[in-house]
Amino acid sequence: MNSVLALLPADPGLRRLAVASVLAMAAVIALSNVLVMFPINAWLTWGAFSYPLVFLVCDLTNRALGPQVARRVAWTGFLLAVLLSLWLADPRIALASGCAFIVAQVLDIAVFNRWRLATWWKAPLIGSLVASTLDTAVFFSLAFAGTDMNWVMLATGDLAVKATMAALLLAPYRALLPRLPVWAPPAAA
Repeated sequence: MNSVLALLPADPGLRRLAVASVLAMAAVIALSNVLVMFPINAWLTWGAFSYPLVFLVCDLTNRALGPQVARRVAWTGFLLAVLLSLWLADPRIALASGCAFIVAQVLDIAVFNRWRLATWWKAPLIGSLVASTLDTAVFFSLAFAGTDMNWVMLATGDLAVKATMAALLLAPYRALLPRLPVWAPPAAA
């Protein structure tokens, strides 16, 4: 655990923020991995509503602590979430979720960082939409391919909810911005 903490910011306030981000990511992923096992109908599961919160956590972390720390938080959250999910959910879902989560988070961080200096809403919205598309494709193809579930229909419904949630989560993102330190890219020499 000390080696993980060494990767986080030294400043106590920023470290608390990073640890809270890790715990929030892990909790959202574990909850979503349980909820995805409960379909609402033929094209949607309950996990579609909780999972988009992970993009909000990632984007707030990236805004406050920068892309390097956001990647460290994502990898730490990934490890914790996979362990929790292996305990709480079906192993296939836990592993599919872990794979989808980490590739989507790395992409979200990169896209967010590309749009960081644009209007406040562009980075979180574009990053979440692009990463959600990859996340959905990876997760549903690994978790449900070869099963009797219509995973393409589930993935379509899931992606529609993620896109809607990406737009809706702009409100809490905007509300939390004034309460966060804002990381700025180093000036070019």
